[in-house]
Parts: sequence; structure tokens; C-alpha cells
Amino acid sequence: MIRNPISHKNVKFFYYTKGAFIELLRRFGHKKSREGMARWIDSLNSEVLESRLNYYNKLQPFSNNQSKGPTIGNLEIPRKNKAYYFDLIEFTRYFPDTFQINYQFGDITEIPGNPTLLKSRPIHGENMNSILYKFNRIRHYTFTNDRISFKNKKNLLIGRANVKQEHRREFLQQYFDHPMCDLGQINSGTEHDHWLKDKISINDHLQYKFIWSQEGFDVASNLKWVMSSNSIAVMPNPKYETWFMEGTLRPDEHYIALKDDFSDLEERLHYYLEHENEARDIIENANAFVKKFRNPKLEKALCFLVLDKYFVQSGQLKSLFPKWY
Repeated sequence: MIRNPISHKNVKFFYYTKGAFIELLRRFGHKKSREGMARWIDSLNSEVLESRLNYYNKLQPFSNNQSKGPTIGNLEIPRKNKAYYFDLIEFTRYFPDTFQINYQFGDITEIPGNPTLLKSRPIHGENMNSILYKFNRIRHYTFTNDRISFKNKKNLLIGRANVKQEHRREFLQQYFDHPMCDLGQINSGTEHDHWLKDKISINDHLQYKFIWSQEGFDVASNLKWVMSSNSIAVMPNPKYETWFMEGTLRPDEHYIALKDDFSDLEERLHYYLEHENEARDIIENANAFVKKFRNPKLEKALCFLVLDKYFVQSGQLKSLFPKWY
């Protein structure tokens, strides 16, 4: 994806233009070669691919009767969540139009009864039916090129967010006026509009050592770019995960971990201000974690493989990768 170097965000015009073009090709029956993709995948790092694939898609063989979704040929552009749709059809082009596929768009926090492609799932519990797919990547997969060292950033926690969930309300209730914080909500029309502040850019966030990165309906959407920067994400341990594999993050190694009631925030910030070497270690670990998601070839291969494994395990297809599934 093309990224704006000033805002650090992906350029939506090019993304949606590409999606519309793929949809046009799909309507004219243009398909891609699954076998050709398989040969290309054989040239990539198989160990990394296998590990991530089987993290995203944990399916064992299941009856296709459990795949109650539409056929690929009957997929239609939705009124909402068009980005999810374009992400899906980019790789369904490698498979027959008669194949059935079960998916849900949006912020999903429950484990479905049947195997389903989703953006997000609970980290804990029997989540085999929740198959992680790289949905809505135009919004969520934004990274930075942060040139400000941790040492030269402000000694404060910065944060702007939609405050609609009780846990975010509780956090602002405790820390909106705290001298070590610059926090605010960006959605108006609430009973707590006294917390309202203007949105600020990613560049503005990067002036600060610590960035609020709390989960909303599912995951924290800013976590990817925060972890690619020289600032540190501050949050309780995550409860949900996406393609970014939040369930594999380690507290105080990839981010500064808070108690679920946030009561230790001031103590945690003071600690890392006084132990700068440990703070820099977290930044180094976070940057290394993000790096694995910045390889376009691996990302493309994994999107294909997650779908391929779904169709193989549902009995609709024979495997070209028997060593993996």
C-alpha cells in the first residue's frame, strides 16, 4: 500500500481504486492461478509462513455443511465495510466461484459457532472457529518512520480516542486531569463531553514518550504504528487479537503493561522515566515485532494461505501444502 510520508497513513484513494479494479476483473471472470501462487510461495521462508498460518487458521478438517456462507461467485459489495470486502476478493480470485466461504465483517468479539473468517477474536478460550484474516488493512496497518529519539520526547502520556466503552470512560475518569497525561476523547454528544479535545496527528503523538493504546470494541487500532515508533504503548494486557497477533505480545517487553483497573499508571510511567535503558529495550523489541508485518511478499502469501487452508479443511479443495495442513 502507498503511505503518505507526512501523515504516516495509507492513501485511501489508491487502495479503493485498486479494489474497484479487482472487482471489475472479478465481474468479467478473471481468475488467478492457485498453482502459480503455490510455486511462488515455495520460494519464501517456509518456517515463518507455517508458524503464522497455523496461528491464524487453527482449523482441523470439518464438514462443508458448516460453511454456510455465500459462494465466491455470489459475493457482493456491501453498503458498509467496503474495505473488508476488497481485502477478501483480492485473494478469493485464486479459487473457484462455486466455493463457499463463511465470513463476518466488523469488530468481532465472540467466537462463532462455525468456522468463520474474521478481523478479530478473543485471545483466550477455544477460538478455533475464529479464523484471523487481514481485514481492513487500509486503516489498521499504518506504520511510522519516527526520527525522534525516546530521550528527546516529552515525559508525558498522550492519547486521543473515541470514548464509547466503559473501560475507556474509567481510564479518563481517573487520569484526564493527571499532570503526567494529555488525554482526550474525540467523539462528542456524550455525558462526558468535558473530556473533548481536538484530534491530533500521528506526528503530534510522536512528540511524547508514552502513548495510550487501550482496546476499544476489540483491539487498539493505534497499536501497530505506536510499536513501530520510538514511543511506547501503555495499556492493560490485551483480550482480543487480530492479524497483528496481539496474543503473542509480552507485557513489559513489547509494551508497558497496566493493571486492569489502571491503578498503577503513575508508578509505571515514573519507573520507565527513571530506567531509560529498559524503556529503550521495549522500543527495540516492539520495532522488531512490527518488522515481520512489513514484508509485502509474506503478507500476500499468508492471506492466500489462510483462504487455501480454509477450503482444504472444509473438503472443497486438495492441499498443495501437505506438510503444513
